[in-house]
Amino acid sequence: MTVNEQKKTMAGSLKLFGSIRVMVAAALFIAMSIILGKFLAINVGGSIRISLENLPVLMAGIFFGPFVGAAVGIGADVIGSLMKGYAINPFITLGAASIGLVSGIVSMKFLRDKKLLNTAAAVMSAHTIGSMIIKSLGLYIYYGTPLNVLLLRIPLYICIGALEFYIIYLLLKNKAFSAQLERMCNKNARL
Repeated sequence: MTVNEQKKTMAGSLKLFGSIRVMVAAALFIAMSIILGKFLAINVGGSIRISLENLPVLMAGIFFGPFVGAAVGIGADVIGSLMKGYAINPFITLGAASIGLVSGIVSMKFLRDKKLLNTAAAVMSAHTIGSMIIKSLGLYIYYGTPLNVLLLRIPLYICIGALEFYIIYLLLKNKAFSAQLERMCNKNARL
């Protein structure tokens, strides 16, 4: 790989998009997020929806880095909204992107040697910033969602985040899954 090619794929020490395998996995994560968030969600009220739509976004950020995580969040929100006929809310899209971005940054920079704490910190910080703050702000500004309804999102995302953390942690703890993930991220591995 030439120096110019390395500069195109790196931003500091962060890989932008990785290999073809990573891009294919990102596309699959986008599809999973759309299915989990738009088709398998449970609507409790106007602004309250129970879903695991952020699980693939978190996985993309933790497994492949902040840029891939943010791209998966944006892609899933925009494509899913278009498929369901929803108006695209830029705050919600920004919140989805920040979930992938924050989970990737926290996962890469903090507590790398402790999978349990690393994964928990990545998931909860991503949900706090993306779901509880940015998306709630978007629901308030664009749809006038009452504050008491928005406050219900805090315990909801604590519970959803705990479930998503547990799923991701079990995947990372599985030796076969971890080996395949390492193989996907290794540029020297054969297709």
